[in-house]
Amino acid sequence: MASKPVKQENPWVNILFNIIIPVIILNQLSRRLEENGPAIALVVALAFPIGYGIYDYITRKKKNWLSLLGIVNVSLSGGMGLLQLEGIWFAVKEALFPLIIGVAVFASAYTRLPFMRLLAMNDTIMDVDRIEERLQQNQTEIAMDKHVRNATRLLASSFAISSFLNFVIAIRVFTLIDPAISEAERQTILNEQIADMTWMGFAFIALPLMVFMIGVLWYLISGIQRYTGLQFEDIIHAGEHSSD
Repeated sequence: MASKPVKQENPWVNILFNIIIPVIILNQLSRRLEENGPAIALVVALAFPIGYGIYDYITRKKKNWLSLLGIVNVSLSGGMGLLQLEGIWFAVKEALFPLIIGVAVFASAYTRLPFMRLLAMNDTIMDVDRIEERLQQNQTEIAMDKHVRNATRLLASSFAISSFLNFVIAIRVFTLIDPAISEAERQTILNEQIADMTWMGFAFIALPLMVFMIGVLWYLISGIQRYTGLQFEDIIHAGEHSSD
């Protein structure tokens, strides 16, 4: 019996639950509740990306590492908010998170399994068996391996750029809050700063980096085409192919 196909993630639903809804909650709910409103708003906002991550894992039966990273990022922001940390701490966190990912991705280029091989060259996306067969026939396995590692290093550079841009934006968004105002007012302002950082990070960093990552993916695919002689439609997994 054929295995049930894995349910594909809807990127718009992902953005809605991990970005848009938490921003709206942090901006609006904390203003509409009483003294404990800011803390409640923060907890409710965190519930959406966490809940979505759990739902996505249950329905697709696979770990979505990008969703998990998003949950960790929002959870860190929320935890720092509940601890009432502010200013430079958030700027450091916003820069450190993508930097750590970038270092891990860069390091993977020197391991047995470079990140781009794990991310793109898998049976879910590509006809890996056919690609490997052609690489063996053309005796281009070593050249392809170098190409995958170069693509991984290129991807790592995007996280380094993200780290720098995150710090620049965060240092402007997370300004010091007047200690003379009430705790509830301080928490409300901090929630608004978190919300501003979330949407600005998505608009001015995440979207441009998505374009960069698409470029890296195309670089990877162009190398596969060059070293295998296969066409694009033969590389991307679209069902069973007839044998060559």
